[in-house]
Amino acid sequence: MAMFYSKYSGCGPPVYCLKTRLHRTCGLFAGAMLEQLLIHQPEDPIQFMIQHLLRDNDHVPKIVVLGPPASGKTTIAMWLSKHLNSNLLTKENMMGKKVSPVATEARNYYQKFKTIPNNMLIQLIKERMGEEDCIRRGWILDGIPETREQVLMIQTLGFAPRHVIVLNAPDTVLIERNLGKRIDPYTGEIYHTTFDWPSEPEVQNRLIEPKGISELETAQKLLDYHRNIARILPSYPKILKSISADQPCVDVFYQALTYVQTNHRTNAPFTPRVLLCGAVGSGKSLQAALLAQKYGLVNVCCGQLLKEAVADKSNYGQLIQPYFEKKITVPDSIVIKVLVSRLQKQDCVQKGWVLHDFPRDLDQAFLLRSSGFSPNRVFFLNVPLDSILERLTLRRIDPVTGERFHLMYKPPPTMEIQARLLQSPKDVEEKVKLQMDLFYRSSSELEDFYTKAITLNGDQDPYTVFEYIESGVINPLPEKVC
Repeated sequence: MAMFYSKYSGCGPPVYCLKTRLHRTCGLFAGAMLEQLLIHQPEDPIQFMIQHLLRDNDHVPKIVVLGPPASGKTTIAMWLSKHLNSNLLTKENMMGKKVSPVATEARNYYQKFKTIPNNMLIQLIKERMGEEDCIRRGWILDGIPETREQVLMIQTLGFAPRHVIVLNAPDTVLIERNLGKRIDPYTGEIYHTTFDWPSEPEVQNRLIEPKGISELETAQKLLDYHRNIARILPSYPKILKSISADQPCVDVFYQALTYVQTNHRTNAPFTPRVLLCGAVGSGKSLQAALLAQKYGLVNVCCGQLLKEAVADKSNYGQLIQPYFEKKITVPDSIVIKVLVSRLQKQDCVQKGWVLHDFPRDLDQAFLLRSSGFSPNRVFFLNVPLDSILERLTLRRIDPVTGERFHLMYKPPPTMEIQARLLQSPKDVEEKVKLQMDLFYRSSSELEDFYTKAITLNGDQDPYTVFEYIESGVINPLPEKVC
């Protein structure tokens, strides 16, 4: 049996499933509560536990984003806070509070010495994390802690992150990046003269060059960072994710988002039930095949199931045949019966499955759920229209050998072969655009239905995409899908 480990799972027999989920749920609450009891050691443990349960905040984000200067940690932290609707905590915004005596003292100290002592920083953190919005919506620390001493002081207060992200890149790359850094004083957004210049002239005109970004100053900051980070990382052995920052910022963000949307490994087994959603040409079939090959999952392509039913001349095939002959859509009521009959088979129950080409709209999603088959991992592959057109409209087939070519990625070896290549009617640009239009109409509803699905950038090397999907499957399932 193909087994993975997670906090939530799809399982086999109902009784086992119920017991497993109860065990996980109790274990989850008990673990979080025990952690807080050990940290705070309250005089009245019962009242403390009641208050803990009433807060119901065991799953809010508690994230630390670390990295050297110019690694993009502030940008990633800002994007995470917006996406997760959480609170971004930086030295600047904590010191900027107008009504806080602690912030005022820290601000005055910083204006005089251009730094603040550890005990003052920890007081800022304690005050900010104790506020209602941080309790309800969690927090994301940007670039804090900076030293091993700060790690220990934060832990002593009882504030423990659930996810720690460390960005890394070669020093030469970071120095070059830092020289082009610019900041919008109104929004705090960070831009770059080469890699990320704003399009609006109004924003361009108000950008300022931050202090301390010269090559010599950056090199000194990198030296300090490397000395301190080596003592910080051992404090977070099981919750640490290292991500290369020497790649497009959006790719760094997707990796960070995928990581923080997972909970950490427990000993509860689950059988993967993976759903891949995306437009035609987004790469669902290839990713499904790679998952099936590596992890022994059953590759379930809904369109292929219908073709096989017709070829086998089964009872379902006889119902489907007339629709194929007339080239019209097979009704959902027939499709779901064929799909359910496949998902009920023993190999799908034992090994798990990866499903694609269904559901394509909200009605089909409800139909799949009502049939008792809900995925416990959902991925949306996002690919721009231009890339889809490039992938599909340039596909060709050799009518003599049956070999498939692509005029850009896999051109025919000779002019003779190229002259006889044919294009499938479904790959004509008008047909592809029509398919994309239908997908866009229903995709937002599907994303709302699978509210906590993981969205990936599918417009990159397919094996890079697979690494992201694989990470999402082999790591524990997020609580969002059950």
